Amino acid sequence: MTEQQAKQRPEFRNIHLFKDLTTYRLPPAGIVSILHRVSGLLMFLLLPFIIWMFDRSVSSEISYDGFTAVFGGSFGWFAKLVCLALIWAYLHHFCAGIRHLVMDVNHHAVNKQTGKSTALTVLAISLVLTVVLGAKLFGLY
Repeated sequence: MTEQQAKQRPEFRNIHLFKDLTTYRLPPAGIVSILHRVSGLLMFLLLPFIIWMFDRSVSSEISYDGFTAVFGGSFGWFAKLVCLALIWAYLHHFCAGIRHLVMDVNHHAVNKQTGKSTALTVLAISLVLTVVLGAKLFGLY
């Protein structure tokens, strides 16, 4: 038997949505790639909210008081949750973008092991920074 026959590569087929998707394990680089797209979409969709927050916070003292009242009112937890989602989206998109720039500049960093380690690093850094800024947003310190 030749070495080619002994070392057959697995055959990849189409992934069925209901049968295979629940058991398919996406590598960390794939997860970061999908979350990079999700975070970009989230920032784009919440752009009117970002513009509103900026407008209300810098227009006048009265509008700033109204702006802070939104975050302290009965639905303040919802506004803070939306801001937390924006914080995560920005931090993840930024960290993943830096990862992509490093891979574009340094072609030695484009391999399976480095991709896995940098993807896990991006996930860890973005989540830790989100927790720190979220704690500040919710007034824990």
